Amino acid sequence: MVYIPPQDKREIENYMDNLQDFINDTSVSQLDPLIKMAIIHHQFESIHPFYDGNGRTGRIINVLYLVINGLLDLPILYLSRYIISNKSEYYRLIQSVRETNDWESWILFILKGVEETAEQTIQLVKGISKLMQNYKFKVRELLKKSYSHELLNNLFSHPYTKIEFVMADVGVTRLTATSYLDKLVQAKLLEKLKSGRYNYYLNIPLINLLMNNSADLRHKDVEQIESVNE
Repeated sequence: MVYIPPQDKREIENYMDNLQDFINDTSVSQLDPLIKMAIIHHQFESIHPFYDGNGRTGRIINVLYLVINGLLDLPILYLSRYIISNKSEYYRLIQSVRETNDWESWILFILKGVEETAEQTIQLVKGISKLMQNYKFKVRELLKKSYSHELLNNLFSHPYTKIEFVMADVGVTRLTATSYLDKLVQAKLLEKLKSGRYNYYLNIPLINLLMNNSADLRHKDVEQIESVNE
């Protein structure tokens, strides 16, 4: 059975107004935020308000809803991997709610996803923290008195850095920033990659950590899971 979302502009707006009230007005529902998040996700995907990007937007709403309700300090818990790994069940359950009102199975599916994703995210954060401590020791030994915590943070703010990034974050001249980065490359803590006019300094261990954590995510899968009707 192919689901056809609302097509009329006014109908879509009415549904979205109702959903916004459910999200923001606590007097409408006293449900646990995790249960509400599961309901919100289903309703948003069923309304399907945009021509494109409903899946991405729905997953962003998930994590932001947990943040505004105090269940997360930072938006770092994304259900994409879980949904993609279980996309057949995702499709089946989201349609089952529409056909048989089976909210319980849908909510339990999402709660399991939150649990699994939280465990994976905790392991990733621990891995990054351990790697950062390892780099702290090595960079401090390498740069001696020139070491700064701002430089260490710079190396882990993104999987790569640039001379300009170091200049801005550490507050040093271009010559000094270049010297720092070249020393880190020589010590094999960074890998230098030239692209066009620019040099990029890659934190390969950090990239490997992030890539291993998202190994099951492929571009084609992300596109397929955008929404049940995209």
